[in-house]
Amino acid sequence: MGESMRALVAATYGGPEVLRIAEVARPEPGAGEVLVRVAAAGTNPADSVARAGLIRDWFGEGPYVWGWDVSGVVAAVGPGVARFAPGDQVFGMPRFPQPAGGYAEYVRAPAHELAAKPDGMDHTAAAALPLCGLTALQTLDLAGVSPGQRVLVNGAAGGVGHLAVQLAKAHGAHVIGVAQDVNHPFLKTIGADEAVDYTTTRVADAYRDIDVVIDCAGDDGLVATLRRGGVFASVPGAARGPGSLERAAEASGVRVVRHIVLPDGAGLARLAQLVESGSLSVAVSRTLPLEEGAVAHELLDTGHTRGKIVLVVRDEEAGA
Repeated sequence: MGESMRALVAATYGGPEVLRIAEVARPEPGAGEVLVRVAAAGTNPADSVARAGLIRDWFGEGPYVWGWDVSGVVAAVGPGVARFAPGDQVFGMPRFPQPAGGYAEYVRAPAHELAAKPDGMDHTAAAALPLCGLTALQTLDLAGVSPGQRVLVNGAAGGVGHLAVQLAKAHGAHVIGVAQDVNHPFLKTIGADEAVDYTTTRVADAYRDIDVVIDCAGDDGLVATLRRGGVFASVPGAARGPGSLERAAEASGVRVVRHIVLPDGAGLARLAQLVESGSLSVAVSRTLPLEEGAVAHELLDTGHTRGKIVLVVRDEEAGA
């Protein structure tokens, strides 16, 4: 038997309580793969959806080690890998939407799905970036966000939303962030030009002639804010299924974008460049040790976290 490692294992589908620390076999890198010694693992709503069994038709039966976002150090490389070497600091979202096993001390990942960790960003912050950052980046690319456009981000203080705000600004857009009033100072610090509180303002009545809506919270009524020819981009998790949105969009002359994020080493490198230039930062609302993964999932299940929750796997490296 090979070496073992600690991992946060879900023996069955269910609530956060199914997540337990266990010893499992340590993976070995195959051709084109690297073995990453994980310093920190980001959490995402997709993790809790998978854990709860809401998309079990994607995965079958467990047990599973959930988690996709990781940042750490290359421990070994498989045959054919030239872009990384042992000791390199990397981050990524390997294999999504297939299980990656991110909540563990080691992860085996395709080399082309990783990128060098941004200079000046610690592993905790880097582990918070991949899935939400790539979701925002790929969605904005598909929506065709360009300089001078008016972009409305619904759920602007959340994991994808706060990165979409910054990326839209980096594209040269005028950005309107929709979030509760308590989050408005935060939105201003990350570059939002305007902030509106959905609890006191009916956003669909307050805005018109928007070029692009990035909906991270699930409000199909925001189609009404768009100009004819505008784009409604529905982030997975906010989407309520095809049908009513498409009908409303067609009637309004609006294009709908629905996109499930894909692993993308080149996209991660773009995000890293924006971090290093000071144009992008990720908000980490809370860090917890790997052993408290169930607590992280309890918080995820509320649906009201600002920024990201990160599991620290190795204290001595997470802040490196």
